[in-house]
Amino acid sequence: MYKIKNALNILIVEDNPGDFALISDYLEEQISNPSIEHARNFTEADVKLSVQGSGFDVILLDLTLPDKTGEDLIRDTVEKSKGAPVIVLTGYADIEFSIRSLSLKASDYLLKDDINASSLYKSIVYNIERKKSNQLLEESEKRYSNLFQMSPQPMWIFDMENYKFYQVNKAAIKNYGYSEEEFLQMTLFDIVPKVDVESVKKIDSNLESVNVNLYKGRYKHIKKSREIIDVDIYSNLITISDKIYQFVISIDITEKVLYEHKITKAIIKAQEDERYEIGAELHDNICQILATSQLSLELLSDHVPESSHKWLHKTKEHINLALNEIRKISHRLAPAFFDEATLEHAIAKLLSNFNQKKQFTIQFNFDDSISEIHLKTELQLNLYRIIQEQLNNILKYAKATLVNVGLSLAKGHIILSISDNGVGFDTSTTEKGIGLSNMKRRSELFSGEFDIQSTPGNGCELTISIPMRHAEIN
Repeated sequence: MYKIKNALNILIVEDNPGDFALISDYLEEQISNPSIEHARNFTEADVKLSVQGSGFDVILLDLTLPDKTGEDLIRDTVEKSKGAPVIVLTGYADIEFSIRSLSLKASDYLLKDDINASSLYKSIVYNIERKKSNQLLEESEKRYSNLFQMSPQPMWIFDMENYKFYQVNKAAIKNYGYSEEEFLQMTLFDIVPKVDVESVKKIDSNLESVNVNLYKGRYKHIKKSREIIDVDIYSNLITISDKIYQFVISIDITEKVLYEHKITKAIIKAQEDERYEIGAELHDNICQILATSQLSLELLSDHVPESSHKWLHKTKEHINLALNEIRKISHRLAPAFFDEATLEHAIAKLLSNFNQKKQFTIQFNFDDSISEIHLKTELQLNLYRIIQEQLNNILKYAKATLVNVGLSLAKGHIILSISDNGVGFDTSTTEKGIGLSNMKRRSELFSGEFDIQSTPGNGCELTISIPMRHAEIN
């Protein structure tokens, strides 16, 4: 039989001397040297329980005392017990009351007529051990609660069935601006932009179905002030009362993203400045040298033997070909719209140069309403570079015959789409390539959403959506 290692300090609250003697005998039969104290009514019990450091391991409580009975007796004894298990002893077999007594936090409910030394001992052992387990659980929950509430990072737990917030910490309340009461009336989608709702649902569904240990992702959230922030999300599943919830840590990286964007913009500007300088040098210097060479050949034509005119003509053709090629390279390095032409004209010229050998059927759709918008020159240049990068990918890898390029305005966003009917590829293995990363980074400079859809044998479709608030000149 299980033996309690330490001597027990037991309080018996019983007004019947015979019942007290019987219970004491049962205890001494099963427990070595128990320390037993006796209270004949609730008043005496109150005094003993109020003594500093009384430290009773268990309280055996008769349900009917001269000065207090029933629910009031149980409630007041439990309140004074300092956490010690309270086992109710009664001569009345009232099932409904026994259930109510347990709801009043009594540890057990025993009929005096059914008690023997063994059953009483088992009840005491069980309830003392349960108390220890509950204390460990409470301590664990307290540590968790302290970690949760004292964390400097916003944290919350939400119900995966209806996405309602179940619990939020102080950092979330401070950072997002909602009170705890407001949070607990909200769902996760109240802080997520509408465009991200479906992707969040998909991720949460996958997290639950494949039982991933930890999910990491980058999102945009909306504060109560309507400020949009960038956050890194770390999410895991947690079980509370046999129900699965999702635990989330949200780290505000808005300043970090802005800093990264400044660095990226500086790098891209340096690259564009260098490209523009090289393009201008080719156009204004090298082309002029070649044009002067052509003029010199014209002046020499009257002094060259007729037999050499053939070679003179071929030399002039080669110089003219070099001039045309250099002009094309110059325009690719420094797009025409950067100086005097429109974005539509620059893209059309890019597509024309791309399809010099006429191996593609090209469809170009440019929304007229975009021409009425004052787009930032920086954005125009980045859209041009994205198209240029993707056309290079198509030319090198796609083996396509049809290419569609579209620039439109929809629901307050500039939408750039580029698709082809080529061989396609597996995005899970290719998406991290330098070319795709560069395009994604360029779109993110303007808070754009970058999406690429492709599978082997089914072509490729690239879509970029940029909010108008980041597209227009203020």
